[in-house]
Amino acid sequence: MVRYLPIMLDVQDQRVVVIGGGAVAERKVGALVEAGAAVVLVSPSLTEALAALAEAGRLSWISRPYAPGDIRGAFLVYAASNEAAVNEAVAQEARSLGLPVNVASRSEAGSFITPGVLRRGRLTVAVSTSGAGPSAAARITEQLAEILGEEYEPYLDWLHDLRTEIKRRELPPELRRSLLRRVGNLDVLNEMRRGTFIEWSADDIDNWITRNLEM
Repeated sequence: MVRYLPIMLDVQDQRVVVIGGGAVAERKVGALVEAGAAVVLVSPSLTEALAALAEAGRLSWISRPYAPGDIRGAFLVYAASNEAAVNEAVAQEARSLGLPVNVASRSEAGSFITPGVLRRGRLTVAVSTSGAGPSAAARITEQLAEILGEEYEPYLDWLHDLRTEIKRRELPPELRRSLLRRVGNLDVLNEMRRGTFIEWSADDIDNWITRNLEM
């Protein structure tokens, strides 16, 4: 079994080349566009959803079959065509160029795989079965979605704002660490679950920091 290294990549404005224009490519491209990648799609035809993205200028479409050289200069490569032989050729070229490549038809032919993903605002949870089966990863992701509810998005925004304000202030390191620990003990997440949480204003944040500095 391959032991993959979990990693979160910033692909904002990075050139990512996807070979293929079918349903598999559509799934790959959707996540890439959401992450802000500069997607280049090589395929003689596209699904309706991919065609709409191309028409809206959210990706660049090269309307022809894959040809050697198409992936040069890419940050990431996805071999996602409906033809296994094409995907293998893309993978071979990517390896020769030292480029990370995901191969939809045979994961072991690539250098990375794409996990199931659950997003709650700032929270991103990735689920991988190391190639055992995408349907299993999808079911596990659905189960996690029931545990990690929508309240995590506003909670992490609140937590980020409070921690940012604490770090912004010129405080002795030991006081700053003490405040950050106390933030973790606040019961805000459960308040949000119960619907009893009242949004903190800038004054509320300032008052909480002041009170806890005096303790």
